[in-house]
Amino acid sequence: MTSTKRLAIVAGAGPGLGDALLTRFAQGGYHAVGYSHREQASDPSIEMRNLDLTDSDEVRAVTQELTDRHGPPAIVVHNPARLFIGPLLETPIAQFEEAWRSMALSAAILAHNTMPAMVQAGGGAFIVSGATASLRGGAKFSAFASAKFALRGLTQSLAREFQSSGIHVAHVILDGIIDSAASRVLHGRDPAKMMKPADIAETYWQLAHQPSSVWTYELDLRPMDEVF
Repeated sequence: MTSTKRLAIVAGAGPGLGDALLTRFAQGGYHAVGYSHREQASDPSIEMRNLDLTDSDEVRAVTQELTDRHGPPAIVVHNPARLFIGPLLETPIAQFEEAWRSMALSAAILAHNTMPAMVQAGGGAFIVSGATASLRGGAKFSAFASAKFALRGLTQSLAREFQSSGIHVAHVILDGIIDSAASRVLHGRDPAKMMKPADIAETYWQLAHQPSSVWTYELDLRPMDEVF
């Protein structure tokens, strides 16, 4: 039996932004489901699915089950990120490939398994999380930047292919450090100068509900004192 709540999927639903997105969509009346390696979200009332986003069979099975129960996805967010920092010559090829698989390949798999139902339903929103490295490659960021460049190119193609079917595809460049317990330890930055997950989630909510006459394809977000 199909649920009365529309389905929102967040792939790459880790602590921080992933949890904030799930919470915002749930608060907005959606049945929010996270795809992650975790068993449970920080909010136990939110559904979490533990799966490998680079495994097409796993993603297909879970997405089909959810679609059967809740109807076609209305909102899909691609949010995985694997940050590898190191000189190219010290980056194992397997690690380089893992960066591409975790960010670019997983987005293609997610689109393959959500777009058909969204097209049939007449539309929806497909939002992709980018980064500063989506636009420029820095020294020691060869693996991460090349994957994020590929993800941006894929998202552009998806927008041009699916917007006429009513699907709003948007790429969000997150140009700053997202505030979380882990990032505070890693970067040692003043939390007041970091991006708040709830504020980012609110922007994603607004993107997902833009009127079709004023769709945003690409948006960059950064703290007020971030250099760019």
